Amino acid sequence: MDVGSSADFDAVVRGSRLPVLVDFWAEWCGPCRMVAPEIAKVAATHAGEWLVIKVDTEAVPDLAARLQIQSIPTMAVFHSGLVAGRKSRALPADQIEAFVRQSLLSV
Repeated sequence: MDVGSSADFDAVVRGSRLPVLVDFWAEWCGPCRMVAPEIAKVAATHAGEWLVIKVDTEAVPDLAARLQIQSIPTMAVFHSGLVAGRKSRALPADQIEAFVRQSLLSV
């Protein structure tokens, strides 16, 4: 699911009963395009278990600034509205899944 505004992002992250994996990306970013199919695999595999959303940092720069996204791709895991983990680099699906699981152990 693509999120197009800070308000939409806040509503999704705060309102979700599921953990939320957020992919911060931009169209011009080669590694972001490379990781997109891996994010899609994770979303399909964990539908109903995790919510996976995408935020284009060029389209929502105020959110990127507020969350201090300084490099992309960056993935963040939110649980109960709070950041549980964050990682900045392209990863294959199995490592993304491991990152999410590890992040959720800390909450």
